[in-house]
Amino acid sequence: QVQLVESGGGLVQAGGSLRVSCAASGITAGIKAMGWYRQAPGKQREFVAAISGISRLSSVASTNYADSVKDRFTISGDNVKNAVSLQMNSLKPEDTAVYSCYVVTWDNRDYWGHGTQVTVSS
Repeated sequence: QVQLVESGGGLVQAGGSLRVSCAASGITAGIKAMGWYRQAPGKQREFVAAISGISRLSSVASTNYADSVKDRFTISGDNVKNAVSLQMNSLKPEDTAVYSCYVVTWDNRDYWGHGTQVTVSS
């Protein structure tokens, strides 16, 4: 059974930093990509960041960010630990949302965590 468990998040003042992490277990097909989406109250879920091409033998990975978080957020992944983290700097009140991680496996299945709350006060 595949499980994704997020950690981190919390409350921070505008301009501050937070780190959210996600650990996946039970995955047997290997991970093609990992990433984060977020959903603010009353808004649709939106893409935040993704990473693919993580390899035990290579440090080269491909990352992708939403325009709204570029240059502020950094995604990193560990294919050995099946984990992904999102370092969030220069946080803004509009970054307030529930952040959920996801995993896409090489057999083209996707799995989601339950989410962790990030609140940025002005």
